[in-house]
Amino acid sequence: MVQLHVKRGDESQFLLSTTVDSPLETVIQQITAIYNGRLKVDRICSEIPELADHGITLPPNMQGLTEDQIVELKLRDEWEDKCVPSGGPVFKQDEIGRRNGHAPNDKMKEVLMRTMEEAKALISKKQVQANVCVTMDMVKEALDQLRGAVMIVYPMGLPPHDPIRMEFEDREDLSGTQASLQVITENECQLWWAAKEMQRGKKLQEYIGKNEKTKLVVKIQKKGQGAPAREPMISEEQQKQMMMHYYRRQEELKKLEEADDDSHLDSEWSDRQALKKQFQGLTNIKWGPR
Repeated sequence: MVQLHVKRGDESQFLLSTTVDSPLETVIQQITAIYNGRLKVDRICSEIPELADHGITLPPNMQGLTEDQIVELKLRDEWEDKCVPSGGPVFKQDEIGRRNGHAPNDKMKEVLMRTMEEAKALISKKQVQANVCVTMDMVKEALDQLRGAVMIVYPMGLPPHDPIRMEFEDREDLSGTQASLQVITENECQLWWAAKEMQRGKKLQEYIGKNEKTKLVVKIQKKGQGAPAREPMISEEQQKQMMMHYYRRQEELKKLEEADDDSHLDSEWSDRQALKKQFQGLTNIKWGPR
């Protein structure tokens, strides 16, 4: 199987296992599905701590308002009594006024946080270092784990406007957010290798040959962004190792220089004729005017 090390810019994303016979359309489809799926897991995981600490999201027309403003405007959260966490809520006010403050108890909070860490680990970028290829099934498993944990803590479900529920139902609205800049759709995705765009309509073997044991670094890029930067000849870690080796070598040479210092040969104590000169009265002789 061919192993693709997928990067965006200089940042590793995941490893993908494929074959040389795979059409590039299929490879790009797999890469974008896994890449965007991992982003979805990350977005849900970023909301889980807020859910665990402050409960469900308030309706959009109530977010950011003070209690006095809510009373004055006669607003009411109809989902507060429906979406109650298992074991009863623990009040912890949300200072930014985005969530209702009816948080799960410590036991239920632990369920959410533990599941979040497990889901993140499943599709983590550290899987590249562990030489583990990420699949779409692993992404779906991470999403199912998160969905299951939320259902345990909130058996009645989350309100339809809660961002976690919207992510699960693929209704998320990312317009105007930083997260929208990270997403790459299948149609706008370009795959680059060796400073060349791998064209759709071709097979992988037309670029890398028929060796199924090939490993290569590919980069994904949005259309119109041009070619990604070339990979450095040596990695940052290799550069550090080279600098350390150079420093150690310099220190060794410095010590050798000190060990070879022969300036002591001009000293009186190293003069083999010193005793003879002393008997002959030839010590303390200086040339030139006194």
